[in-house]
Amino acid sequence: MSSPPPLEEEVYDMSGARLALTLCVTKAREGCEADLDALERMFAKLGFESTTKRDPTAQQFHEELKKFQEAMDARQDFVSCAFVVLMAHGREGLLKGEDGQMVELQQLFEALNNKNCLALRGKPKVYIIQACRGEQRDPGESLGGASPGDDQLALLTTDTVQTIPTYTDALHIYSTMEGYIAYRHDQDGSCFIQTLVDVFTEYQGPILELLTEVTRRMAEAELIQEGKPRKVNPEIQSTLRKVLYLY
Repeated sequence: MSSPPPLEEEVYDMSGARLALTLCVTKAREGCEADLDALERMFAKLGFESTTKRDPTAQQFHEELKKFQEAMDARQDFVSCAFVVLMAHGREGLLKGEDGQMVELQQLFEALNNKNCLALRGKPKVYIIQACRGEQRDPGESLGGASPGDDQLALLTTDTVQTIPTYTDALHIYSTMEGYIAYRHDQDGSCFIQTLVDVFTEYQGPILELLTEVTRRMAEAELIQEGKPRKVNPEIQSTLRKVLYLY
């Protein structure tokens, strides 16, 4: 029996404007300036128009995302994609503003979805979240054991006017797994941001392949907290419909 032909690669059009917004709480987060410097370097190399806002309150997280969305929808030129970097203390599903109040991540994601941001409808929206998602700590495990199988999903198509789901074309990149701590060095910055910037500026390829390399490097890193070795890895959630290249 012959194998089916390979699928034709569909690629996001990255010829238009690339926009980035970074919202970072610096209060009681030593080392975050190193992360901001690294991100600025990365966005410059990748050709992004980048804006950074320091120490937003919980309400200002909402307001800055709304301004970002409105500015994109008001542009006359073509927008290819947007990156949003969110850095703060947090727990699962929540970020802590400079004022100590919490903001729901899901509400922040809503601002740029296919319903609420026309400029990004069907365009890639990449969220990078450097924040704790709980208090658990991972001491690591010995390599071995079987991998779980993939779930099979049914794909429905229609011959009528094309529509897309409200929440497609998004990529959420978390610095750690659900329920776990995210680590940050008080001088060198976070393992996650520093590794991601290194990979995104050193290599060319589909972004999901680059994120696999980020995961590999973080998995190999040995982090020490309170004298004990710890492990950490990012979690990637994707609803991308096409292949995303940053170059």
